[in-house]
Amino acid sequence: MAGNPVRYGAPNPSDPVIHDLPPLRYEGGLVALQLEVRRTEDGVWRGRIHFGSPEAGATSSTAEIFCAVSEADLWECVHDLREHHVRDLYRSLTE
Repeated sequence: MAGNPVRYGAPNPSDPVIHDLPPLRYEGGLVALQLEVRRTEDGVWRGRIHFGSPEAGATSSTAEIFCAVSEADLWECVHDLREHHVRDLYRSLTE
């Protein structure tokens, strides 16, 4: 799963940063995907996936299911996801 792991303009790593990911193809349509990344007080990087566009008014998100000791390791976890896993996550939140 492609994404941009560079944190532009984020002076404080504990502030969540949202990255756009390639959309998910689901039931003949496309669902916008975003990854929210932040560093917690204990230095652990955490992330969650947002499904849908905030402009459309319909969004769902996972809990902070991604956890790693570095931001690069967190991105590696995201890149290792296959589309069918993301589709199942989306399905579990919307059905």
